[in-house]
Amino acid sequence: MKHYVAATLLAVSATTAWAENITKPSPLSVDETIDRLEAAATGAGATVFARVDHAEGAESVGKSIPDATLLVFGNPALGTVAMEADLRAGLELPLRVLAYQDGDGNTQVVYSPAEDLFAGLDIPADAEVVAKVNGALKALTDKAVAAE
Repeated sequence: MKHYVAATLLAVSATTAWAENITKPSPLSVDETIDRLEAAATGAGATVFARVDHAEGAESVGKSIPDATLLVFGNPALGTVAMEADLRAGLELPLRVLAYQDGDGNTQVVYSPAEDLFAGLDIPADAEVVAKVNGALKALTDKAVAAE
């Protein structure tokens, strides 16, 4: 019974965490949105570590999903501050932003806010690094989805 309750609580918290993600519509295609996000990130001094085309991956195994691309990026000057507070923050860093085509054919951008990324770590939700990560994610994704 204890395991059932723990599993239920874990499932509820996982659902809650997903509900906390920040989603923004983009007037551009998935590729154009990720291109703009990559340019904004590198322009702000971040390093892009990976660009993962999930639709291409699905295609490579004979499957088909709508366009979905993940950009993995970070800035060691900011990430190191989080990892100094709790080295386990490295599990959540570098940052990840997904652009995808929704069921209506519209492009959406989604990311997890820093307080969710660092939940359960020794980084308080009101820590300066949390505000800075959130500010960076907001500014960069705003640039990516801005109308031309």
